[in-house]
Amino acid sequence: MVRLFWSAVAALAGNAIGLFLATVLLDGFNVAPLAFVIAVVVFTVIYMIASPLITRISRKRMPALMGGTALVTTFVGLWLTNMFVEGMTVGGIANLLLGTLIVWLGALIAGILLPVYVFKSLREERKG
Repeated sequence: MVRLFWSAVAALAGNAIGLFLATVLLDGFNVAPLAFVIAVVVFTVIYMIASPLITRISRKRMPALMGGTALVTTFVGLWLTNMFVEGMTVGGIANLLLGTLIVWLGALIAGILLPVYVFKSLREERKG
């Protein structure tokens, strides 16, 4: 249960970093401050639900897509989050595609670095 909690925290933090980077780097990709929190939660929930579905579909019907399931899931998550969250504007298909890469890369890097540096130091402080 603790592992699931930290996994969810890491996913939320990584997705927040990725969405923030997309907002900073792409003109027309805007998320209002309050909508940002909602968008991160909605995007993370959509991602966690869509990921196993897209993986299962690609494994059965499109095996060549297996390597890109995280990108496809990020694309679907951004697209749906943009539809459901008021205060979030992607700004067109080019921003959706570039945003997919930025959010995926930001979440990937955060997913690697957060457990190594941040969560490790939190565990050590709790023990100490």
